[in-house]
Amino acid sequence: MSLNYFELFDLHPIFNVEPEILESNYRKIQSEAHPDRFVTAPAAEKLKSMQLATLANEAYLTLKNPANRAKYLLELQGITAISETNTAMPAEFLMQQMEWRETLEDATTAKNIESLENLLSEIQIEAKSLQSSLVKLLDEEKDYTTATDATRKLIFIEKVCADIHKAIEQIEN
Repeated sequence: MSLNYFELFDLHPIFNVEPEILESNYRKIQSEAHPDRFVTAPAAEKLKSMQLATLANEAYLTLKNPANRAKYLLELQGITAISETNTAMPAEFLMQQMEWRETLEDATTAKNIESLENLLSEIQIEAKSLQSSLVKLLDEEKDYTTATDATRKLIFIEKVCADIHKAIEQIEN
């Protein structure tokens, strides 16, 4: 099973994947590899189906998420987007991130869900912009250096979004 994730789902290795096709191809593999279909099969076939189902789950989660998909596409080119030796970010983006974090902290302390939702909306606009850039950088221009920077930003933005969702959930409970 040395297929890359795109090959597994019979997709072109591009950033701009069709979510419906990804979902459909994932469901097809999951139904074909479902353990119930291999109840009476030999142990080797059961193992193979379980490995395929596991690989399909991992591949689906990677390709479904824009930041992970971009990171994976870069990995296929031999580029590690985030590593301990490669964490440089533009100063402007770092300042923006600090502002977002401060707003998150203040809104969480004040238990202000509306402020958190506004922050989330603002950040999601930035994420959409980065995703549009990645379509151009990865799929059209093959500019992997600039795509690496955009991917790194998108990964950081996703972390902030996750923290905002967690804060809203904690306030609501």
